[in-house]
Amino acid sequence: MKKGIWHAVGAYTIWGVLPVYWKWLQYVPAPQLIGHRILWSFVVLLIVIGLSNRWRAFWTAALQRRALRLYAIAAVLIGINWLTYVWAVNAGFIVETSLGYFINPLLSVAMGVVFFRERLRPWQWVPIALAAGGVLYLTLVYGSLPWIALTLASSFGIYGLVKKAAPLGSLFGLTLETGLLLLPALAYLAFSEWQGQGVFFHAGVVSDFLLVGVGLMTAAPLLLFASAAQRIPLSLVGILQYIAPTLQFLLGVFVYDEPFSYARLVGFGMVWVALVIFAVEGILARRTRLAAGGH
Repeated sequence: MKKGIWHAVGAYTIWGVLPVYWKWLQYVPAPQLIGHRILWSFVVLLIVIGLSNRWRAFWTAALQRRALRLYAIAAVLIGINWLTYVWAVNAGFIVETSLGYFINPLLSVAMGVVFFRERLRPWQWVPIALAAGGVLYLTLVYGSLPWIALTLASSFGIYGLVKKAAPLGSLFGLTLETGLLLLPALAYLAFSEWQGQGVFFHAGVVSDFLLVGVGLMTAAPLLLFASAAQRIPLSLVGILQYIAPTLQFLLGVFVYDEPFSYARLVGFGMVWVALVIFAVEGILARRTRLAAGGH
């Protein structure tokens, strides 16, 4: 179990400090960054599948009509999520991206109620209402919805719903998703090159190395997370997931000097309190089930 905890911490830490990596590539337009992320992630994932000698299993599973249909939807959603995130980080909105990933688990629970008619325990309604109040407060104070946070949370939340019904594991799934996005990504990168705006091979060896490295930075935390999910309870995974947005928030405020006013503190504070209630309620509910002989 200890190994699983370290794998989860590693995965969420990488996701949490990933804004630093994107900042190193700030001179690259966000669509090009996403094109390279798709390309090199696909390459890295194919290498992993090859090294594990699972080619036949992958192609057999990936070419099923249901898998292709579901993962095409998942690919569009993760593409939206990646593009929004990378653009927001390099445009100076790291703090707002952290808000998106703070509210994501609560939004996922709300989606479960709407789409799967899941029944919530009474105390689960409190953090959802509190988080919604925090988002509403920020909207009223700033005069507009925190659309970056909501786009990230909703795209990743719906992505999670699709993945819940999808038949493949995390490695095969992301490989298929990036494979489905590969042709559009290559077409865009070729178009950028034709327009004279391509960065690859034009900004130095370090730049090229960093662009290729986005594949590893995408695949590594995914593989660590998959390993962790097999070794530790999902309730513990759920608590550890807040490492990532917490690190993002700290980077935005203390490293990149993004503004964090009193009004933002109030709105974020409501979301943070909601998450504490959500986590504590989940732990207590699980202990009650175990004490009663449940699973």
